[in-house]
Amino acid sequence: MADTKPTAAASVKATSVQAKKSSNAISWLAPIFCIIAGYCFWRFILGNPNGFNIPAKEGWFWPEHKEPKDALHRIYEGGIIVPLLIGMFFMVVVFSIERFLTIRKALGNGSIADFIRKVQYHLANRNVDAALSECDKQRGSVANVMRAGLRRYKEMTSNSELDTEQKVLAIQKEVEEATALELPMLQKNLVFLSTITSVGTLIALLGTVMGMIRSFSALGSDDGGGGSNAAALAIGISEALYNTALGIGTSALAMIMYNVFTTKIDSITYGIDESGFTLTQSFASLYK
Repeated sequence: MADTKPTAAASVKATSVQAKKSSNAISWLAPIFCIIAGYCFWRFILGNPNGFNIPAKEGWFWPEHKEPKDALHRIYEGGIIVPLLIGMFFMVVVFSIERFLTIRKALGNGSIADFIRKVQYHLANRNVDAALSECDKQRGSVANVMRAGLRRYKEMTSNSELDTEQKVLAIQKEVEEATALELPMLQKNLVFLSTITSVGTLIALLGTVMGMIRSFSALGSDDGGGGSNAAALAIGISEALYNTALGIGTSALAMIMYNVFTTKIDSITYGIDESGFTLTQSFASLYK
């Protein structure tokens, strides 16, 4: 009977990569707190009675103050959609800070390109331990993937049961599993920024339409003459357009931050791909 070579699955130990523990609390707590903060800002700062010539004494949830003294307090008259838009703006700020801190940590210390070149140099000299030391210094997502691959790389150098092709496949599998654990952490919560980019403008348009409806309703019921009708229409339109301005501004900021973060993630992803290529090509050329 002909001898058969052991397969990589049977001879290679299970992956050493461990799933990362992460809290999802910010994903559902932050939107709630941001909406509440948006309402409080609208109700107690923009709706401060001292900012109006005719403050309302009733209606705690939505007092109908009249004749704002300045443009800041005039935003209050944009309606109940305004606190929602302010809450969405706070969401953009919160998730931008959260993504910035996460991606900054994922980038690690120093240049990713320099880190990969150092690892390539050590591997060319068959010094895997020095390459692992570089991973400990870099401490980013690329270094985490590279470290997992290097551990399997080092294990394969002393493995006599598998042929070169199987060893390369084992290293590649380890890199792929480490990558599968790193990338979700980088992309987490970006969905909020991408959603606000499109939904923010639509919600602002809803507020504008509601404001226009109120304006034309007041115009139709006004018995003070043509001059007062024109004034009521102009004031109503200007107030309704505050919704559009807030929505467009929030959506624009969300789009900018989303593009910034995806660009950073793309650079990390490219570094991870280059790391996997470096490990497999180095092993294939040095340990034939």
